[in-house]
Amino acid sequence: MGTFSPPNCSPDMTPLSFNILNPSFTPVPPVYYDIFSEEGQKPFTKVYYFGSGTDLEEASGRITGIEKNEINEEYMHFDSGNRARIDRIVTINGKPGPAYDEYDSYGLACLDCSGGMEE
Repeated sequence: MGTFSPPNCSPDMTPLSFNILNPSFTPVPPVYYDIFSEEGQKPFTKVYYFGSGTDLEEASGRITGIEKNEINEEYMHFDSGNRARIDRIVTINGKPGPAYDEYDSYGLACLDCSGGMEE
């Protein structure tokens, strides 16, 4: 697959390539659109989201909308010029987002192993 440039984005955005660091878009349950709508009524919103791979990034400002690009990925846009892919949002104003369970699983990962200890 190739690269793309999402529509209506600032010129400093670089194209994303399709690989393990940018997983395929996962549809978001409808309850999150309600949360996004509620938070969009506020003058300022802060989201933490998975950027490239498992790197946490931050986007903030007033939500100006959610737009779908040509490959059906949905991005939340902010008046600050920031954007975040909605299926990768971990928290929105401190509320769990669509990717919260994935984030939480990384924190619990060491509890799932013996950490090199023999039983």
